[in-house]
Amino acid sequence: MDKDGWVYVVASKTLVLYIGVTNDIGRRAWEHREHLVEGFTKRYNCDRLIYMEHYPTIEEAIAREKQLKKWRRQKKLWLIKQMNPELRDFYDELNA
Repeated sequence: MDKDGWVYVVASKTLVLYIGVTNDIGRRAWEHREHLVEGFTKRYNCDRLIYMEHYPTIEEAIAREKQLKKWRRQKKLWLIKQMNPELRDFYDELNA
């Protein structure tokens, strides 16, 4: 059986954006928050979970991630603000 999946966006305080995919959004948000993920997100302090979409399969989530990564920055920000106009960090709600 396929696991479900999540597409998410983490951002820095200066709004550097990173789009990722995971099957455990709570764990992944915590890893970003604690700067445990090597690479882009650690280098640019992308540790605030500002957007997420849930999919029934990880394959669907991966397809959506690829689609979003092709979008221009302004379109990504528009999408994020549809769900999260204040750009608040969902981490505490997710891990309450």
